[in-house]
Amino acid sequence: MDYLSLNYLTKKSDLGFERRVLYYPEKIIQFGTGVLLKGLPDIIIDHANKNGAFEGKIVMIKSTDAKGTVESLVSQDCLYTVATRGISDKRLIDKQDICTSISRILIAKTQWASILSLSRKEEIQFVFSNTTELGITYEPEKITPGECPNSFPGKVLAILKSRFEHFNGDLSKGLIFLPTELISNNGDELKRIVFQLAKENFTDMAFLSWLKSANTFCNTLVDRIVPGAANNALDDKLPYKDQNAIVVEPYALWAIEGDQSIKDKLTFCLPENGAFVAPNIEKYKEIKLRILNAAHTFSSGLAFLSGYRLVKDAMKNQVFYAFMKTIMAKEISEAMTSEISDTEKKDFAQKVLDRFRNPFLEHQWLSICMNYSYKMTMRCLPLIKSYYQEKKEVPQLMLLGFTAHLAFLRPVKIIEGKYYGEVNGEEYIINDPHADFFYKTWSSTGSDKLKIQKILENEELWGENLNNLNSFAGHVYNTFSTFEEKGIDKTLSEIISKTEK
Repeated sequence: MDYLSLNYLTKKSDLGFERRVLYYPEKIIQFGTGVLLKGLPDIIIDHANKNGAFEGKIVMIKSTDAKGTVESLVSQDCLYTVATRGISDKRLIDKQDICTSISRILIAKTQWASILSLSRKEEIQFVFSNTTELGITYEPEKITPGECPNSFPGKVLAILKSRFEHFNGDLSKGLIFLPTELISNNGDELKRIVFQLAKENFTDMAFLSWLKSANTFCNTLVDRIVPGAANNALDDKLPYKDQNAIVVEPYALWAIEGDQSIKDKLTFCLPENGAFVAPNIEKYKEIKLRILNAAHTFSSGLAFLSGYRLVKDAMKNQVFYAFMKTIMAKEISEAMTSEISDTEKKDFAQKVLDRFRNPFLEHQWLSICMNYSYKMTMRCLPLIKSYYQEKKEVPQLMLLGFTAHLAFLRPVKIIEGKYYGEVNGEEYIINDPHADFFYKTWSSTGSDKLKIQKILENEELWGENLNNLNSFAGHVYNTFSTFEEKGIDKTLSEIISKTEK
């Protein structure tokens, strides 16, 4: 059986798309070679190319020394299979596509001259990136002509200086930057650091003015689960071998902040591929943070302590499914800002249910419980307080999730500096920055009620004393006592039966 390659495709009589798609001009420089980029932006470009909406290719830049799949991807002429597997609109999706959007891969440290040459091509219009959260950080450095900078912002500055000089400061030759790093206001932050480095390295006011006027740095938000390599999952589905196949879920979101002029240029944003331009993307951040992330956080301790290890397995349980559906539809949605319509919240919640039920994803609850106290504080506590303020009563399902997270964060032992909890005779690791505080508090003398009050009064943990939040402490203790008496699964079942009446 042949490996996937250009040679393999040229021998096929029916590709399912026009052959010219394979030879479009290079329009995008992409810093990063990871699965998120391959599983979202690169597929979006491929889809737009095959629809005739964009007609441009991507040049990948590998910046790190870490060994990956670059060599094998190059051996396949930068072609790879994307298996979309999961549930969408309550339908099972299991399909395969060949992504053709990448033209070549350049190594920053050894091919920097080629990258600078690429940056001077008139067809280049966009820069994508995913250099991890640490990529968009300030690192003081001297930008030397012809030498590859260390940091990602330094590399951006260097290619912009090269482009400025080549086009003699032509304002129409600036670039649009679309970072996908998972930090807030990623475009603004990249711009800030690039401008800081520019002022430290260059005194040419014409360049600094061009940098500001000709280039656009867009804030973006991405959301898609890309587990990684397909390994052997597709062996019996493909008529060729592919060392670089990846699996993605059907859901895809790439929200890009920009005005109409940006929208006009980003012709690859199509209604069906999950990419769109909006004047402000804050509401999309909010809906993702609260309905997706907060629902995950409220439910993870409940699920794990109830004996479930995978998200999809918990979602098969009728009671747990009802918990997830109800907490999103009733409590979380009602506690959110009114700027987001009920229809938007309902539609997104249904998509989240589909994503959680994906039978192809091995999504571990224990990994969702990492940094649990921080996630609860940042994602969930504002919702609890908002619900209290609006309804003047305790949100019952949020209360269950909050109390379960305290029950999960109950270390019973320390082994080589690592903290472990225990449920039904099984030990589990607790990866939390406040694990030592929880260990000392739970192992101290006194009643569970006093221990819970001590936890809730920790302002370093919560940003305030939660004992002052109405009758919250009493409700938490009563729920915790019910957990101890009846077990979490039975307590959950009883609460759900009441909320559904």
